[in-house]
Amino acid sequence: MSSVVPESQRVPVGVDPNRASIARVYDAFLGGKDNYEIDRQVRDRVLEVAPEAVDLAVENRHFLIRACRFLAHAVGITQFLDCGSGLPTAENVHQVVQRINPDATVIYVDNDPVVEKHGKALLEDNNNTHFIAADIYKPDEVLNHDVVRKHIDFTQPIAFLQVGTLHHFVGDADGPAQIMRNYIDAFASGSYVVISHFFDPENERSEVARKMEEIFTHSPMGSGSFRTQAELSNLTEGLELMDPGWERCALWWPDGPLIGPLTVGQECIAGAVGRKP
Repeated sequence: MSSVVPESQRVPVGVDPNRASIARVYDAFLGGKDNYEIDRQVRDRVLEVAPEAVDLAVENRHFLIRACRFLAHAVGITQFLDCGSGLPTAENVHQVVQRINPDATVIYVDNDPVVEKHGKALLEDNNNTHFIAADIYKPDEVLNHDVVRKHIDFTQPIAFLQVGTLHHFVGDADGPAQIMRNYIDAFASGSYVVISHFFDPENERSEVARKMEEIFTHSPMGSGSFRTQAELSNLTEGLELMDPGWERCALWWPDGPLIGPLTVGQECIAGAVGRKP
């Protein structure tokens, strides 16, 4: 007699449980449950080199929350386009900004089948939040999507989020900067860009950053580039960066004073928020 596999254990259509997923590895770093053994193997290999690497994911998430709260509250942005949104977790973008303005529009973009399944289920009863399956590295595909065109007014400022995404681009070294230029060109003056990226601090932590990069890129996930300050600056070309500019995520307007020195994980993830003139 065959047994029925519980819904929670079923692998969504299109998912290869033998291939690591960026979204699921990130979920594993955050202590989530929507990941497979292959994803945890990637996480564990990185943690062998840098036990505090979990802070890459944690600080990235906290930076996203603070930046969105700032843009919804202080700036008054009402439209958010979140590229590479990943799996739902505590304090998703729509929860952050709609707590401040219930009428704020949020569109999540991802092409991971697991993310699509969970994202659509989460948003069934939220009329101001939408999910689309698209390749975030193809600006035309995202910007011209029917759902985006229906719910985003490109004549008005928006908040565009590329948080923890571009370090997973595989291809020409100038690709991420060109992707960002193509997106930014489509936005109205007064729009804001929120971006974070794995960071090579070019100090005593650089060796660990490069070891983590080696593991990420040669793991079943296949990507995870750590860029220097100069390389990161290319991603925000043409934007007016909010103070303090490109900075470690942990130091970008934290909610309180830091207690103790930065860990290697906190040193190796940087973020910035820029305004389009």
